[in-house]
Amino acid sequence: MRTVALRQPTTRPVITYIFMGLNILVFLLQQVSQATQGDDLVAMIGLKVNELIVQGQYWRLLTPMFLHGDILHLGFNMYALYIFGPSLERYFGHLRFITLFVLSGFAGNVLSFMFSAAPSLGSSTAIFGLLGAEGVFLYRNRQLFGGSARRALNNLILMAIINLVYGFSSRGIDNWGHLGGLIGGTIFAWIGGPVLAVKEEYPGASIVDTRESRDAVVAGLIVAIVFGGLAAVTIFTRGS
Repeated sequence: MRTVALRQPTTRPVITYIFMGLNILVFLLQQVSQATQGDDLVAMIGLKVNELIVQGQYWRLLTPMFLHGDILHLGFNMYALYIFGPSLERYFGHLRFITLFVLSGFAGNVLSFMFSAAPSLGSSTAIFGLLGAEGVFLYRNRQLFGGSARRALNNLILMAIINLVYGFSSRGIDNWGHLGGLIGGTIFAWIGGPVLAVKEEYPGASIVDTRESRDAVVAGLIVAIVFGGLAAVTIFTRGS
């Protein structure tokens, strides 16, 4: 028997920190707007309002993921992004992580648009997409990571269930947005997320992703087309 040094991916979580910085910057702009204009004009321009989306303000299916209602709302979501983002970005890579985050937020806002009449905002739609992607990643690579992956996966499933049950039983929480983000992130990761293998390279070995680049492209297109189609049908039926 011999032991080898196993080289892990070394991707730095640059995009995670950029997303965190962007959310914090937008929140500061919201506070400046409230202090100087007496109202949160930034949120008014970007939060999810169903009637305005039907009227053609389609950007509201994307922009809510960068807006927050208060400092606790921002803090909770940024903490979750800090916990899950770096590990996922490390294995997904920068571009695939950006796609995962944005499409998850989009999917969450679309489902909220379809089933929730209340205006909403927050990056938790995208965060739930990261939860779904993390679950898929752990399941797909459970043999490589062993018992630690199974324990982490069980904890992740329990966390998602608790959050969804709490959301559906509480007022003021856009649980349809959470569910949509979870579904979007899960679909993307299942079709285009990393499937790892060990590749021996003298004098050690490294972990490599066996997915093709086109798998991530296909995954992104599927999520975008499915949820974009749902949004289009909803806009058409409500506008006619």
